[in-house]
Amino acid sequence: MYIIGLTGNIATGKSTVARILHDLGAEVIDADRLAHSVMEPGTEAWQAIRQTFGPEVIGPDGAVDRRRLGAIVFADPAALARLEAIVHPAVGRALAQRLEELRSRPQPPPVVVIEAIKLLESGLAGLCNAVWLVVAPREVQVERLVRTRGLSPEEAAVRIDAQPPAEAKLAQADVVIRNDGSLDYLRSQVEDAWRRMAR
Repeated sequence: MYIIGLTGNIATGKSTVARILHDLGAEVIDADRLAHSVMEPGTEAWQAIRQTFGPEVIGPDGAVDRRRLGAIVFADPAALARLEAIVHPAVGRALAQRLEELRSRPQPPPVVVIEAIKLLESGLAGLCNAVWLVVAPREVQVERLVRTRGLSPEEAAVRIDAQPPAEAKLAQADVVIRNDGSLDYLRSQVEDAWRRMAR
C-alpha cells in the first residue's frame, strides 16, 4: 500500500486534487473529516475543547461551533497551539486505525491518500511514502475563502496568515502541484505526477 500525504495551506485546492486522485483509483482519507469526528459531542477532544475555550465555543446543538472557535484560535497563535495539542493526537489515533482497517482488507487499495492541512506539522508525514504539496497565490486563497466559506476578506487573510508559509513546506515536498490556472491544468499536473509514481 503506497501512501501519499497530500497537504497545502487553506484554500489552495487540496480537496480538488484529492478528488482527482480518487478518480484515478486512490483511496482518500480526509484528516479534516476525522478531526470533525474526534470532536463530536461527548468525545475526549470535545470535553478538552470545552474546558480549554469555554462553553461559548459549544453551539446550541451541543457541537463545537467551528466558526466561533476559529475566530479565537486563528487570531491567537498560543490558542491555536492549544487546540492542535488536543486534536492532533486524536486524529493520529483515528488515522492509524483507518490505515490498519485498509491494510487488513483481502485486497488493500494500492494507493492511499491522506489529505491533511497539518500533515508536516503533526508528524503524519512519517506515515507516508511521498508528500504532495498544493500551492496557490495568496489572492486566489482569499477569493476562494470569501466565495466558498462566506468569510470577509479580512477574516480570510487572518486564517491564511495563521498558517506557516508554503515556502517552509516546499523543501519537504516530493511533488508540488501549482493550482493557479484552470481545472484542466490542475488535472494534467496530478495525472503526470500519478504516472511518474506508477513507474
